[in-house]
Amino acid sequence: MAQQHLEPTDPLAGPVTGDALAGYLRSQATEFLRALRQHREGGAPAQAQEGPVDAARALRRSVRRISASLHTFRPLLDADWSESLRPELAWLSGTLGMEHAYESRLERLLLALHRLSGAVFPTQPTAVMTNGAAHPAPAPDRGNLTVGAAKAGALLDRQLTLARTRAHSTALQALGSSRFHAVADHIAVLASEVPLTRTAPATDLRPLATAAQERLEDAVTALPLVTAGHPYNAEALIHGLSPDPSPHPQDAPWHQVRLLLRLHRYAREALTGANPPVDGRIHTAGLCLDRHRDASEASAAAASAARTPRIAPATAYALGVLHADQRHEVEAARFSFQQCWQKQAVTT
Repeated sequence: MAQQHLEPTDPLAGPVTGDALAGYLRSQATEFLRALRQHREGGAPAQAQEGPVDAARALRRSVRRISASLHTFRPLLDADWSESLRPELAWLSGTLGMEHAYESRLERLLLALHRLSGAVFPTQPTAVMTNGAAHPAPAPDRGNLTVGAAKAGALLDRQLTLARTRAHSTALQALGSSRFHAVADHIAVLASEVPLTRTAPATDLRPLATAAQERLEDAVTALPLVTAGHPYNAEALIHGLSPDPSPHPQDAPWHQVRLLLRLHRYAREALTGANPPVDGRIHTAGLCLDRHRDASEASAAAASAARTPRIAPATAYALGVLHADQRHEVEAARFSFQQCWQKQAVTT
């Protein structure tokens, strides 16, 4: 890949020292405290629905950025402090994100069921590619699918709504726990005092940010982009229909790339401040990987529902079709990512 040369007006052309990192962390800590205050005040009737939800997302947003900075720029921060805080931030981010994840998963699956069980399939492919040859796409049995779709939707609704309710309760308990208050106290201190190392104020951040970018590029290079360059990956679908309930073996490297892409994006934010330059390639790639993650998790939820004991054959059939549909979405997301990444690489 050709190296991009920094222009004189590029905000990264000159040294960016640890002072910029301290400013970035202070701003994120301030955002966290603002979101926490909004969450605590969200019990008012006018804010009861949207306020706490938006505040929880803002909390996660700042927590992710603080955690990412502690990871990427850890040589510039007090080691004991950062290593003790990072797992707590990961716990908090994960806990706060589960309710929204279950809600989005249910919405995605119900919309897919509605699309698949209708009389017309406008997005159904007429052919799929296998080993370079086109074959007719397998059409679902619409009669059986229509019969089972309603019960499959009801089953998914019960399971994922229950999971969402439990996640909501877990998040509320977490926000009232002594563990959370300890994290909040650390972040409150961070809003005014960042524990940099003695040499950090004069140390350039760019080599550490570049290392984060290189880790991303190495992980993308290791992906099977040649396979992803085809709109249909039969091997992935075969693996995806396995009765093995363990995570899909092909998904993990893509999830790791999504994580590294986010670390790279947050590192650029730390370098450039509140208004980082727009990178269309990173933005589009991130959307593709978000779509990949969502479809992967939705397919797993459909497979899990299909293993529910004593469900009707039509329900199981509908869930199987839904699972296969989401695995197709996984492959489509990989194809889109490959097109975005390699097309942009050619032009840089």
